[in-house]
Amino acid sequence: MDHTLVFNADLIRRYDQTGPRYTSYPTAAQFSEDFGDSDYREWVRHSNEDPIPHPLSLYIHIPFCDTVCFYCDCNKIVTKDHSRAITYLEHLKRELTCQGEMFDRDRIVEQLHWGGGTPTFLSHQEMRDLMASTRENFTLRDDDKGEYSIEVDPRRVDESTIPLLRELGFNRLSLGVQDFDPVVQKAVNRIQGEEETLMVMDTARRESFRSINVDLIYGLPHQTASSFIGTIDKIIHAAPDRIAVYNYAHLPERFPPQRRIREEDLPSPSEKLIILQQTIERLAGAGYLYIGMDHFARPDDELAIAQRNGTLHRNFQGYSSHAECDMVGIGVTSIGRVADNFSQNAKDLETYYQRIEENGLAIERGLESEPDDLLRREIITSLMCHFLLDINQLEKKWHFSFRNHFADEVENLRRLQEDGLLVLNPNSLRILPAGRLLVRNICMVFDHYLPKDKTQQGFSRVI
Repeated sequence: MDHTLVFNADLIRRYDQTGPRYTSYPTAAQFSEDFGDSDYREWVRHSNEDPIPHPLSLYIHIPFCDTVCFYCDCNKIVTKDHSRAITYLEHLKRELTCQGEMFDRDRIVEQLHWGGGTPTFLSHQEMRDLMASTRENFTLRDDDKGEYSIEVDPRRVDESTIPLLRELGFNRLSLGVQDFDPVVQKAVNRIQGEEETLMVMDTARRESFRSINVDLIYGLPHQTASSFIGTIDKIIHAAPDRIAVYNYAHLPERFPPQRRIREEDLPSPSEKLIILQQTIERLAGAGYLYIGMDHFARPDDELAIAQRNGTLHRNFQGYSSHAECDMVGIGVTSIGRVADNFSQNAKDLETYYQRIEENGLAIERGLESEPDDLLRREIITSLMCHFLLDINQLEKKWHFSFRNHFADEVENLRRLQEDGLLVLNPNSLRILPAGRLLVRNICMVFDHYLPKDKTQQGFSRVI
């Protein structure tokens, strides 16, 4: 696969609108409270009855953080009272038991992810107990071939934490860094030294973690092109397997902690573009491949291999090498996808507790996909993961005429083609190097649910 990117500032400015990130289609904005526990149980039963049931992906949400990062838009509970984890874990285990009873035990968990919040908020014994409960209720792999990952805050680990995580079965690590510049760190309330971050990475390598990811954010207060490139160079020198470089979305009306960030301290749009361009050039020069949607990986990383093999997938955890999994969401606000239908747990902690105590599940809303949703999801996933849509193959699979069914979409694609973002012919739709940073815009053409005024959805800007 060609991983070439062309950075065209004029095109980016023209197309820099708001839009979904397409970790699902339809997006969570379309979930309805009409979907509940009974619907979910029915679709789990259907999934078990498939001639060849899909393996499973478990997402377990740990919402607690002991300090707040002002930029953060995650679902979290900020507290220094670590005893709050006790009640939460009791309910997590009840949910694990209930969920585990519904799924056949021959369905192997190929993918496991602990996200947050800060999973390392838990004590070592709490992490041991949670993994033991997971193994009691689901069939985890007994080798090292699964994709078992955890998000780690380098400020919340000691010398024994990383070996413990490896012992528990994790083989992938994701570290939040954002920016090493002390001025930026102070402005976003995340003081994190380089030494402690690099120590975690070094320890993970010694413990034979198969992949190390680092998260960075551009567009934070007081960032400049010259300061951020310093962080990029330090990260390149540390040589993680994957690097995610996210655009900071300043939405203080939705995320109260962001109100502590002064808008006048943010880099200008032109400065952000320079930061992004320099970052892309530096990472490409260091041998990282652009996977898509903010993500870069080394050529020998599993994401890059999956992309070359045509098996790359995208879900609520981002890009994944495991495409054909039913995803089970565990914990407050977690999202799952079983039998092509979505479910989401209660977002409020007390509501989550109440629902778990009542019947073991905490599903608050969801969505049953229609055939047209599945068709459009396949198109969007192919574009997000491979920058390519095989129209011939799609027509044979779905028994339809692409140009007839998507007549309006084809017209909209012509404008993007005229601007050099893509090439559309009777057999395929191919995103060009100048369009890859704008893949969200191209996918939005196929989004049946987007209103004409996309600003009303509260999505982030595409760049």
